[in-house]
Amino acid sequence: MSAIDIEHELTIWMTDDIPTRMFYAGRRWRITDTPTRLRHSIWDQPTDGHALYGWRFQATDEDGATYVFDVYREEAGWHVHHTYR
Repeated sequence: MSAIDIEHELTIWMTDDIPTRMFYAGRRWRITDTPTRLRHSIWDQPTDGHALYGWRFQATDEDGATYVFDVYREEAGWHVHHTYR
């Protein structure tokens, strides 16, 4: 079995610099817990000398599916690093 990375469009809306909702994989999501800021030290990918910052939060879509997301921001925009069910 091999892992396949699929990149989906990700848009995050913030209130007072904290994520409150997002659009990801064609679905609208509400942030349903208190987001945790993630620092550079947790990322397991190369950062090319740039400091990464991101968030971990639980989000629920319109159908009631709930996941935990680790997201990070780069120059090109927001990306999902991991999701947890």
